[in-house]
Amino acid sequence: MEHKIYLDNAATTKTAREAVEAMLPFFEECFGNPSSIYSLGAKSKRAVMDAREVIAKSIDATPQEIYFTAGGSESDNWALVATAEAYADKGKHIITSKIEHHAILHTCEYLQKRGFSITYVDVDEDGVIKLDDLKRAIRPDTILISVMAANNEIGTIQPIKEIGEIAKEHKILFHTDAVQAYGHIPLSVKECHIDMLSSSGHKINGPKGIGFLYIRQGVKIRSFIHGGAQERARRAGTENVPGIVGFGAAAGRAFASMEERMEKEIELRDYLIERIAAEIPHCKLNGHRENRLPNNVNFSFEFIEGESLLIMLDMKGICASSGSACTSGSLDPSHVLLAIGLPHEKAHGSLRLTLSEENTKEEMDYVVECVKEIVAKLRSMSPLYEDFCKKNK
Repeated sequence: MEHKIYLDNAATTKTAREAVEAMLPFFEECFGNPSSIYSLGAKSKRAVMDAREVIAKSIDATPQEIYFTAGGSESDNWALVATAEAYADKGKHIITSKIEHHAILHTCEYLQKRGFSITYVDVDEDGVIKLDDLKRAIRPDTILISVMAANNEIGTIQPIKEIGEIAKEHKILFHTDAVQAYGHIPLSVKECHIDMLSSSGHKINGPKGIGFLYIRQGVKIRSFIHGGAQERARRAGTENVPGIVGFGAAAGRAFASMEERMEKEIELRDYLIERIAAEIPHCKLNGHRENRLPNNVNFSFEFIEGESLLIMLDMKGICASSGSACTSGSLDPSHVLLAIGLPHEKAHGSLRLTLSEENTKEEMDYVVECVKEIVAKLRSMSPLYEDFCKKNK
């Protein structure tokens, strides 16, 4: 293979040509501030409104319920912190899961230091939240449930509709981090009783530095950034017009092609899973086998270090990861893999491959051959593997 094979789309995606072309005029020609009253500013304002409408329609919301942010992490922080502040008189208890993105987990830690109580619900071995545990965790002072729509590492899709029904029954607000799910699987905030939803543009072939938070009309959470009337006075600051326009174009593209794209990615995903599982011994698929994101493959390989595997794959032109991009510099094993029951030594040998519609079966064959070769080479240098082989002769 002469070109790079990019299999880290959960970390970020290539900005689509449609998004780039939509953005370009708003850097030089239509550069006006949307808050201005003259026509140059009015063009920017109209473009922001158009993108808001496209995004609202994609999740069965209204444009007035979409608030643009700088990305998924900001949206997650806003949902948790502003809800905690607004509903503190009612209660100070929040429920989340043990496999959330660190944008949620670290914000929960922040709130704990400020007097809030957090319950972290367990997941099963496939990474699915235990609904009975969730129900038992609910208290009279519970004000928010925050559970991601799909996991960024192992790809498991959560029972969002059932969680939403539980939250609604108990009159508790429900937030979902949909950064990995939005644009990849269908989502309806009405059908799933979602009160708040976070998303990020660069996960769906849009630009980086732009996201949105859906806030259901009637939810009384507070402003996150103060200083202006933008985003209906809830998120001050001049709008990132090119980013918003690019996000809108990427969202339109993603939802127009979703059915066809899902079908292709699932076919490639399953082909890759089946070959790796059949041809590489002592490996384990992480996450639910069927109920997972269309483009997610995550394996743990015994007797190797994931970091060495990634470096050697890169030398062969393959871009992959061992888990969340936000923890790529950490030496600690994935909290997600530990939560689904993997011991530390197996969690350290993980590999995440996240596909796109541009990948091919030929590329998957090359990837499998490379992974087989590298895993065998790393194991040949492992004293642990040598001891294992001696004991099992």
